[in-house]
Amino acid sequence: MTEDVNTGFERGTDGPKVIVAGVDGSDSSLRAAAYAAGLARRQNALLALVYVQPVVAAGAALGAPVADATGEIAEGLVAEIRASAERLKGIYEVRWEFHTFHGDPYAGLVSAAQELMADAVVVGASEQAGHRIVGSVAVRLVKAGKWPVTVVP
Repeated sequence: MTEDVNTGFERGTDGPKVIVAGVDGSDSSLRAAAYAAGLARRQNALLALVYVQPVVAAGAALGAPVADATGEIAEGLVAEIRASAERLKGIYEVRWEFHTFHGDPYAGLVSAAQELMADAVVVGASEQAGHRIVGSVAVRLVKAGKWPVTVVP
């Protein structure tokens, strides 16, 4: 006798259904997005590209147009991703969405992964020297232990 048991959301049991890739315009984040796109294509998963707009109170207090600058980065990323997807149309098909979150990169990616019910997270290796001491977003995501995390150099 078989019982129907609804267990709700179950992460990664049959392969990833949603792969979150953090993008910020850096070379390593764009390589991470390309790697995640390949995973999504092979697994028939949704690729959720996430840009976390930094909230810089000090810059805003000094009159710097921070929101405009980060909005332009997001628009540039979307345009670049759309152009790449268009070039590959008919060769590789990947279902993808672009999301923007606000805050620091770690908290933004955690929020995105939770909200989108991600099965995996892909990020680029940090290109900043200070992260060797303080810890990069990638290291913090791995330590959180909530998702499989792939770090692309």
